Amino acid sequence: MRDESAAPVLAVDIGGTKIAAGVVSAQGDVLVSDRAPTTLGPDDGDLAIWERLHTLCENVLDAAGRPAIQGVGVGCGGPMRWPAGVVSPVNLLPWRDFPLRDRLSAAYPDVPVRVHNDAVAVVVAEHWRGAGRGVANMLGMVVSTGVGGGLVLGGRLIDGRSGNAGHVGHIVADPTGPECGCGGRGCVEAIARGPALVTWARQQGWRQDDEAATAKHLADDALAGDKIARKAFERAGHAVGIGIASAVALCDLELVVVGGGVSQVGGLLFEPLEQSLRTYARIEFARDVVVRRASLDQNAGIVGAAAFVLAGDQYWAPG
Repeated sequence: MRDESAAPVLAVDIGGTKIAAGVVSAQGDVLVSDRAPTTLGPDDGDLAIWERLHTLCENVLDAAGRPAIQGVGVGCGGPMRWPAGVVSPVNLLPWRDFPLRDRLSAAYPDVPVRVHNDAVAVVVAEHWRGAGRGVANMLGMVVSTGVGGGLVLGGRLIDGRSGNAGHVGHIVADPTGPECGCGGRGCVEAIARGPALVTWARQQGWRQDDEAATAKHLADDALAGDKIARKAFERAGHAVGIGIASAVALCDLELVVVGGGVSQVGGLLFEPLEQSLRTYARIEFARDVVVRRASLDQNAGIVGAAAFVLAGDQYWAPG
């Protein structure tokens, strides 16, 4: 009789620019992975994106030798109706109320399909196999195109009422700050996400004649010593530090793990982050919280998505 607990998982990570899929062993090792652009052109509709995703899944299963799988785990941008897996990603406009979980269940019947937020998947990966391994109480943050997060308390992922617990990106860091896409003002995300950094830097005079300039260019210029670019990341680090200080006071955390594209500038973000955190995390139990950089590579989203199936006792609450 086949031991289903030893079977691998099909894991998917869906973002605004790319889809990644992989086959992950029961031990959490990525056996095969591949990626594709989320959209190829302005005429791509919801079904075209679904077909690209399904083809990618089939390709990685073929490359792995068509193993029997014990489930499908998915991290996808939100918002979504969780745990139903009906998704409307902010950065993937053709998908509005797209029944992602049902589509995958039809394609891969007789196994569980578990869909959660993509930032949560990265946080789960870091807790399960990365910088947060063995830590009972931690916050994970992904600072990238948006600012997402996930919360682990008592060694278990905390979902909240709608699956959005730990969404540190919408802690208010500056009540007089810029408007946020959520409708609020001064959220950590409104200040620290990559596109917001670029917008602010342009307003200060950075590369105003270069319409193609991105957060990657801003990071390169900051690392090369550009004062405006460096100030943009300092400002972001300050906001992230305030957000962390608030989360630590609320949840009594021992560790915060920070990853995502914006975090790749290293000290330019983390030094002002630490300074801000130590300024505002003054209550005694919050003072010794540790901040670490995420340790997993670009497959973190896949590994975390797989954990929704492989380690469901810790990371998946619904039936």
